[in-house]
Amino acid sequence: MDKLWNKNYCKVMAANFLLFAAFYLFTPLLPIYLSEHFGATKDVIGMVLSGFSLTSLFCRPFSGYFVDTFPRKRVLMVCFLVFTAFFVGYLTAGTLLMFALVRTLHGGPFGALTVANSTVAIDVLPSSRRTEGIGYYGLSNNLAMALAPTIGVYIYRLSHSFQLLFWIALIMACLGMLVDGTIHVPQRPAVKNKPPMSLDRFFLLRGWLLGLNMVAFGFCFGVLSSYLAIYSKETLGFTGGTGTYFMLLAGGLMLSRLSGARSLRQGRLTHNAAAGMCISLVGYTLFILMPTLAQCAMHNAQYIILIGYYGSALLIGLGNGHMWPAFQNMTICVAPNNQRGTANSTLLISWDIGMGLGMLGGGVVAEHLGYSSAFWTVVFINVAGVLSYFLFTKSFFLQRNLNNSVR
Repeated sequence: MDKLWNKNYCKVMAANFLLFAAFYLFTPLLPIYLSEHFGATKDVIGMVLSGFSLTSLFCRPFSGYFVDTFPRKRVLMVCFLVFTAFFVGYLTAGTLLMFALVRTLHGGPFGALTVANSTVAIDVLPSSRRTEGIGYYGLSNNLAMALAPTIGVYIYRLSHSFQLLFWIALIMACLGMLVDGTIHVPQRPAVKNKPPMSLDRFFLLRGWLLGLNMVAFGFCFGVLSSYLAIYSKETLGFTGGTGTYFMLLAGGLMLSRLSGARSLRQGRLTHNAAAGMCISLVGYTLFILMPTLAQCAMHNAQYIILIGYYGSALLIGLGNGHMWPAFQNMTICVAPNNQRGTANSTLLISWDIGMGLGMLGGGVVAEHLGYSSAFWTVVFINVAGVLSYFLFTKSFFLQRNLNNSVR
């Protein structure tokens, strides 16, 4: 059997972890920063946060085209350099308008970089281990999305300095760029008789329903990652639990690799996706129901809230750890080999749309109805995503699957 953990694959995973860690180090704390430092209202916070996703969304289709057309290593390094440079903007932005501008424009190189890095990861994997390898690759950004906020929250509690967080994020991004610079990417044969320019060069039309399903799950994580800290502080009265929450979420992600690796090796993608969605739904539902359950219990209310709060983190992490690599593999399996970049960008475009809608919609709902209503919206959207998968998306994938070794 071909070696999965080759040197280049380990490097691209490490770089992926660092770029997501740099981004998510201070993301959950941004609502607090914007509120306390600039006096921004909840709906303004939502607009500032969603701007990042909008520019990321705009750049994803073009980045998929570029990594499929030009030398991937060159595209990767240019994207990483621009992504890293934007962290200097956070350090120098002195007004809400300047910060919003930097944050919004930063989405462009982030969107392009994540597409380029994930496509390079596929290139350095042996074909016989690709399904399993993509699953582990997805774990690197999932872990960063969980561990980085934990670290960021603890650093902020100790230092109360956002400037320190911005500096640490900049250093992480620089390290990731250096690691990616040492990767050897195999030369691709020149594509003869290139197809004419069409929408399918920028968005994988064969995978549109998979992408639509991912929008729902991106929405849920967009609300959670952006408003957890301020919801915990203002609604639940937790001032120091956010870091532990994301740490437990990371624990769930790691458990998902132990419990889901075998089914990925066997090509049971639809099974992993279904299990992940259902587990996440239980986690989100538990999260929003815990105050109500505590009131009904009357006794040991605080204990029940703590169990529900931290238990939901473990379940959401476990669910996302199953779901994300399954959906990434399914999207790649419906794409021809010369559209791997487009397949990756399509999945990430969908996630960006969901994240952006979650950040913006969560802020608007919270401004008018409160943070509890914003998280109830998460549950309803998650239910819609699960129903869509079982009713339509699963059969959609099986009809278009180009890889006979997966199902």
